[in-house]
Amino acid sequence: MGALALAGLTLGAGAVPATAASEDALAYVALGDSMASGPLIPDITGPVACGRSTHNYPHELAERLGASLRDVTCSGAKSKHMAEPQSLSLLDIPMGSAAPQFDALRADTDLVTLTIGGNDAGLVGIAEGCSTLDPNATPCKDQYYEGGVDQVGERLATFAPKLGVVLDTIRQRSPQARVIVTGYGLYIKPGGCFPLQPVLPVDADFLQGSVNRMNAVIAEQSALHGAEYIDLATPSKGHDACQAPSKKWVEGYVPTSAAAPLHPNRNGEENYAAIIAAHLQGS
Repeated sequence: MGALALAGLTLGAGAVPATAASEDALAYVALGDSMASGPLIPDITGPVACGRSTHNYPHELAERLGASLRDVTCSGAKSKHMAEPQSLSLLDIPMGSAAPQFDALRADTDLVTLTIGGNDAGLVGIAEGCSTLDPNATPCKDQYYEGGVDQVGERLATFAPKLGVVLDTIRQRSPQARVIVTGYGLYIKPGGCFPLQPVLPVDADFLQGSVNRMNAVIAEQSALHGAEYIDLATPSKGHDACQAPSKKWVEGYVPTSAAAPLHPNRNGEENYAAIIAAHLQGS
């Protein structure tokens, strides 16, 4: 199916499931990291260490579109793993490697989604280091501004041109594809919810602020390189890790559903797919 067919695609509840897609179905490739792969959400498909769920947003989106899906998302992926193999491990046990994600792209690919950047910026590691149950602890954000150096800002400045290269390469390999780049969601509300989520209020704002800064970089690079950016943080309001299990789209430090800590749960992945599908339908 070509780009014109994609542009005129009508989405709806009656769409053919991805598993029943016909030979002329939309050719969809999903690239990205653990926000897209859905680690620990049942069921896992592909390399175990990639944590690729059959209910991540690529699978949910493919079902909505009746698309033929090539999902190569993988936990721990950085922008470099689009072009390079990714070494895999589980509990520090080597688990081989995943092929470069670009290998999934074809000249006749119709749709590409990309979620990348969190590991380039090291945000999960930063969040893990900010955890505390001591209300009098020194804010963790201070260590990322030591000597007047904005370490997160430096990481994002390094990431920006890498993302530009990734987007240009997608266009070269799949020239007719519609390229959708997602931001990251709302992980914790302003001020946090200490001690339910064990980060001080100032650090909650620092952590989500870092995610927002990364989203801004992703949006800017998408615009500069001819891709469509989708904001997932704004529609996530009221669904952060501070909310009740039935309402939240992301898990906190101690998950309340089958999902990895500090990652989207199945509810989140389903809603991300719905948001992306609505964007495709609306435009």
